[in-house]
Amino acid sequence: MTRSSHPLPSNRRRFMASSALASLGWIAAPGLAHAAGAQSAGSASNVPPDGPAEPLVLLARAELARLGPAIAQHDLVGIADFSLPSNQPRFYLVDMQAGRVAHSFLVAHGRGSDPQHSGRVQRFSNEVGSNASSEGAYRTGEQYIGKHGRSIRLDGLDSSNSNAEVRAIVIHSAPYVSAAVLQAQGKLGRSEGCFVFSDDDHELVLERLGPDRLLLAGMF
Repeated sequence: MTRSSHPLPSNRRRFMASSALASLGWIAAPGLAHAAGAQSAGSASNVPPDGPAEPLVLLARAELARLGPAIAQHDLVGIADFSLPSNQPRFYLVDMQAGRVAHSFLVAHGRGSDPQHSGRVQRFSNEVGSNASSEGAYRTGEQYIGKHGRSIRLDGLDSSNSNAEVRAIVIHSAPYVSAAVLQAQGKLGRSEGCFVFSDDDHELVLERLGPDRLLLAGMF
């Protein structure tokens, strides 16, 4: 299994994100999602090409440069910004060729990252059995049919998510991610560390993301 030889600490990733904002005259706020023009709730949303999505693009470019040949496909990058609560679209598909965010989605985090079910990530963990989300860079793998239907395997490329394969951290869908759940409880359900989408959004994520691409998770 190929790993990045230069893992980027979480504080360095946050510094890069803040620097990207500062270079454009933005005041760093919790979550680059605010810079990407995310909506407060709902499923996939298109972000206009002239929207202020540049900080996410800069972050994606920096990570692709860091990882080098570990990521074969550079046309699209997925970014999960867990600084935002689960009731906001916080997973972004960044079109690197167009230089903009193409879509944003609701995505669940791990129950081990949010033990009190506050709707916010409190901590990350790479430990087996933690049921937590892990921060870092992932390489998307092959699709397969599992207990949650069509799913995508993930390979953790940093020391902070190196157990992704052992922990079976994947992309899949589940009923606890939906507009109905948000309306009922004001937050999504929690996964065991996987990136979980609604049934409708999941199909688009699988279609667009595919194998050998970068998925980046953290608090940006």
